[in-house]
Amino acid sequence: MKITDIRATTVTVPLEAPLRHANGCHWGRFVRTIVEVETDDGLIGLGEMGGGGESAEAVFRAMKNYLVGHDPARLEEMRFLIANPTASLYNNRTQALAALEFACLDILGQKWGVPVCDILGGKLRDRVPFASYLFFRYPNAADGSGEARTVEQMVAHALELKAKYGFTSHKMKGGVFPPEYELECYRAVARALDGDRFRFDPNGVWSTETAIWFGQQIESIRNDYLEDPVFGMNGMRRVREKVRMPLATNTVVVNFEQLAANVLETAVDVILLDTTFWGGIRPCVRAAGVCETFQLGVAVHSSGELGIQLATMLHLGAVIPNLSFAADAHYHHLTDDIIEGGKLEYRDGAIEVPDRPGLGVRLDRDKLAEYSELYRRLGNYPYDQDPLRPGWTPIIPNDRWADPQDERRPLI
Repeated sequence: MKITDIRATTVTVPLEAPLRHANGCHWGRFVRTIVEVETDDGLIGLGEMGGGGESAEAVFRAMKNYLVGHDPARLEEMRFLIANPTASLYNNRTQALAALEFACLDILGQKWGVPVCDILGGKLRDRVPFASYLFFRYPNAADGSGEARTVEQMVAHALELKAKYGFTSHKMKGGVFPPEYELECYRAVARALDGDRFRFDPNGVWSTETAIWFGQQIESIRNDYLEDPVFGMNGMRRVREKVRMPLATNTVVVNFEQLAANVLETAVDVILLDTTFWGGIRPCVRAAGVCETFQLGVAVHSSGELGIQLATMLHLGAVIPNLSFAADAHYHHLTDDIIEGGKLEYRDGAIEVPDRPGLGVRLDRDKLAEYSELYRRLGNYPYDQDPLRPGWTPIIPNDRWADPQDERRPLI
C-alpha cells in the first residue's frame, strides 16, 4: 500500500457566538484545514489542522514530494522524513505531521478493519468524559444571542450547558477581564453548580503574584486544577509553591524535552495532551506513559476541533490508563460539522469512542463544499485581536483588560 495523493481544503465553520480569550477572540467561526491522504488501493484517510488558507494548503501540497509512494504504515519514518529535529529548527512542521499521522492511522484502521484505538493498544473506556468550556462571549452578530459577559450571564450559560449536555466538570476561560471580576464569575459558577468539579484557565497572561493571589482565593472550590496561570516553567514553579491545588499546562510542556525538564524539577502537575501540538496521537500516548511512570496527571486538550480532530481526541482518551480528568472540547460551541451525520453527540457529559474502522468518521462532501465556500467568502480572522479593541495588544503579564461594562456588539 502506497500514498498516491494528499489534498488539503480550508473550511470555516460557524460558532454560536464569538469566543473571547486572553489573546483576542474567535470571531464567530473556526478556520480549519481538512487533509485527505489517498492510497493506491482507494482508501482515503482524514486529518485536520488548525488555521488555513493558501499558506496551509501549500504546506500539504509540498508534502506530496515527500510522501507520494510512501507506505502509510511506516509512521516513524514519516516523522523523521518531514519533521526531523534539525529541519524543524527552520520549518516547524509539527502540526502538519499531526494531521498526516491522523490520516495514516485512519487508513491503517480501514485497511485492517479496526478502530484506531485498537492500533494504539485497545480501548480502556467506551466513552470519554468532557468538561464544559465556559468562554466570555460576544453576542451573536445576527440575532444578539449567546452573550456571556456578566456574572449572571456566565452562570446561566453554565447551567444551560449542564442541562443540555450533562457536564459535571466545568472549565472557565479567563484572562479577558480584570482578575477580580473573573474571580467573582468563577465563584458564582461554582456556587450555582455545587457538587461539580471546576478548572480555570487565564492562558498564561497573569503575573506570578496575581496568579498566587487568585489561586489562594479559590482554594475552597472543588478545583481539578488551575491551568496556565502564568507563562513559563519558573513562574509555574513559584505559583505551585504557594497554592494548594494542581497546576496544569498545554503551553509550557508540549514536547518530550519540556516533559523531561518538568519531571526533573516539577513545575506542573497535570499535562494537557493535544494531538495537534504534540505531533499526533501516538506521541500523546507515549507522553501519557511518561506521566504514568512519574505520577503526573493527564487530560486531553482542545485546540478548536471539528469532528476529525475530535475523533483523534476520543481515541487518545480511550487508550490511556491515566486519564485523570475530563477532557476539554470547544466542540459544543460549534453550530455544525463537516462529518457525515452531523456533530458527534454528548450523552451525560461524555462522547462515545467511534467503533468503525479507522478514526470512525467520514467527510460529508456537501458540508465540506459549503464551508470551503464560506471560507473563500469570509477569509481568515486575526485570532490574536479583539474586534472591538482596535490597536490593542496583549502583553505578558497583562494589565490591559477589557471592560466588563462594555455592552457593544461586534458586527462580524
